[in-house]
Amino acid sequence: MRIRSLTCGLAAAAMVSLPLAGGPAVAVGPGAAPQAAPAPRVLTYDASGAAEFRSAVDRGAAAWNESVDSVELRPAASGQRADIRVLADNGWPRAVPGSLGNGTVYIGRQAVEQGYHTVRISAHELGHILGLPDRKPGPCSSLMSGASPGPGCTNVHPDASERAEVEDNFSGAARTAPAAGALAGAALD
Repeated sequence: MRIRSLTCGLAAAAMVSLPLAGGPAVAVGPGAAPQAAPAPRVLTYDASGAAEFRSAVDRGAAAWNESVDSVELRPAASGQRADIRVLADNGWPRAVPGSLGNGTVYIGRQAVEQGYHTVRISAHELGHILGLPDRKPGPCSSLMSGASPGPGCTNVHPDASERAEVEDNFSGAARTAPAAGALAGAALD
């Protein structure tokens, strides 16, 4: 949402000046206004079943919204069918992705009882729904390293490669379902 925070006029001015700054050229016909960046794909989530983790889910979604421009996670309106269901249970955290941007996230109390950070769990599992696999073992700076850095890791933001992969997943060219079984049952560890 970094770009979305700009006003429309400022965004248009930036698009026109990109070629001057060595950025990508924007093809504009005579008298035509520059093309604005494409709107993000909005994915809704329902955290009503997340129990005590509802706030952590909202904060995990906010971490993604602060980090990427091509997709935005929003709470579903009352009565709206959500793209992502988030549930609390007593097992280990996991995600069950459907097609890209759809699925179910389980915020498992087992990891929380072992000291893992609830917002990191939420952001990590949402990362699976956004098309990212586990990357373990890995450093705390990698959100998708999950539990491998240990319970002391509280980083909730994706690293540069994770951000780039989600941007690519939702850029419009790759809106297909992941390969069968590619992410099924993805978990924090």
